[in-house]
Amino acid sequence: MRSGTAPTAPSSDSASSENPWPQVVNFGRDICGDLWMAERREWLVTNGIGGFASGTVAGSLTRRYHGLLVAALHPPLGRTLLVSKLEETVEYHGQVAQLSTNHWQGGTVAPTGILLLERFHLEGTTPVWTYAIHDARLEKRVWMEPGRNTTYVRYAFTRGTLPLRLHLRAFVNYRDYHGSTLEPLPEFASAPIPHGLQVCPVGGPPFCLSATGGLAEASHHWYHNYDLPLERERGLSDREHHLHIGTWVIDLSPNHDLTWMASTHPEASPSKTSYGESQREQYERTILASIRTITPSVPAAPDWIRQLALAADQFIVTRTLPSHETGQTIIAGYHWFGDWGRDTMISLPGLTLPAKRYDIARSILLTFAQYADQGMLPNRFPEAEEPPEYNTVDATLWYVEAVRQYLDATRDQAFLHTIFPVLLDMLTWYRKGTRFGIGMDSTDHLLHAGEPGVQLTWMDAKVGDW
Repeated sequence: MRSGTAPTAPSSDSASSENPWPQVVNFGRDICGDLWMAERREWLVTNGIGGFASGTVAGSLTRRYHGLLVAALHPPLGRTLLVSKLEETVEYHGQVAQLSTNHWQGGTVAPTGILLLERFHLEGTTPVWTYAIHDARLEKRVWMEPGRNTTYVRYAFTRGTLPLRLHLRAFVNYRDYHGSTLEPLPEFASAPIPHGLQVCPVGGPPFCLSATGGLAEASHHWYHNYDLPLERERGLSDREHHLHIGTWVIDLSPNHDLTWMASTHPEASPSKTSYGESQREQYERTILASIRTITPSVPAAPDWIRQLALAADQFIVTRTLPSHETGQTIIAGYHWFGDWGRDTMISLPGLTLPAKRYDIARSILLTFAQYADQGMLPNRFPEAEEPPEYNTVDATLWYVEAVRQYLDATRDQAFLHTIFPVLLDMLTWYRKGTRFGIGMDSTDHLLHAGEPGVQLTWMDAKVGDW
């Protein structure tokens, strides 16, 4: 084992003095120490290509969608749970403290790390937990690197009179993010790498787990019957198994930190986190700074507006186009959905135009124009590499409205020249009729739509032939 390194990124205090983060999400012990309230508050960080990390303030898993690395293996889809969670144990001042919290089938909650959770807040979009162990304070933060299936977890020993020892136990999985792992269990192999492990699920991509200090001790022990109360509320399977794949033991001195990393990129290294973290911080500061230009007459936007602007950015992702160029799209329904046509067009004006992010709005509109077919936009893109599904009557209509709002805001004549043939083709198809019985009634000029076995509106649940 070796000590962690001295922090290289600015402290939260210095960052706040230069450009304070919104203080909308800032919970103390009244929330953090109450299991029900802490579990009902969830966090989400994204990587701009469809991958994400998500969980609860309490640190417990309550949904099948929670995990430290849900990787987009076929961006922005193919989302796969690879890393479920880290379980932390601290040795300090003669105490052994477990920081994690778990629900188990049968009603047991153990351990109960929320009793040590003093504060939870957001710095930009980065969730930060502060734990109190005796006179020590340990900060934990989670973020993802933009454009890569890489999650970082940083632990900063911000206050204390003695060194502490931190045990990190990594739990992994390999499944579609809509699924759940029960018997038969997936098979895994692991191999040592510097300060970590390469994890190889049978039939899946290898991924790396490593830290800036200490050595990893491999393990292979399944923990059975995690309880998922929110899945039970949804009427779905409410239990799951996760694999303990390895443990890191690291000594930390006061005012030092360490970073743990999970990545599908073999060249990634937790020692290079300063670039990824500073890149995200600078990007988010740019978003906040841009708000000042939206309403010059207002001296400063309220914190809730600034936090919404940061949150809005997390829904915007890239998509490779049929032309092999890179376009942009919107995943409007985390955790569940991909980039659905209807949802994207409804949310596009609000996510982009008020903040004058016209380049993003334009890119999204041009992205979906490449998928227009028989006057229709895709309802959804399947998870596998299959053709888009076009079973929606109104995505095209929402598209036209999004174009109108964009043009009202920008007067972008060059864009209008590019997009007008697409709009004209949509109108032509809707007048003469397109798939699924969609077309214009020649008598009253209203649209009609529908045929047996196909759902076309926003009320699109389908069970059997209903």
